[in-house]
Amino acid sequence: MIATYRGYWQEMEKLYADRDGTGAHLKQYAASAALKNATADAERAHDHGRVYIGGVSIINPAVTEYDAKGKIPNATVSSCLDISKWQPVDADTKTPVTLPSNRLTKYLITSTLEKWPEGWRVIRDEPQDEPC
Repeated sequence: MIATYRGYWQEMEKLYADRDGTGAHLKQYAASAALKNATADAERAHDHGRVYIGGVSIINPAVTEYDAKGKIPNATVSSCLDISKWQPVDADTKTPVTLPSNRLTKYLITSTLEKWPEGWRVIRDEPQDEPC
């Protein structure tokens, strides 16, 4: 499931970097709210003429909860998400977008994954607004 979580963030990078959003295969790694929210947020950025370049670093991902007994097996993965090198730029000029100086670029995030017939899927992300 950690491989799915890493794949999810790799596809997020592609989704936000591609103005058309066609280069990403996020559905292989995400479903439910995570897929809906990511797609809508990337579309909003693209509608404003922005793409994201660089990358996301996932630091110390760990399964912090696991439930195999429910109707749908699920798990919680916690990690430190470093977005300091993932920058929004103007899609045409590649000029960096000015961001608030107090923006948190390394923070704790908790994600919920479910085991679907096709494999594990990230269904929810919850940034913790706590530096790491």
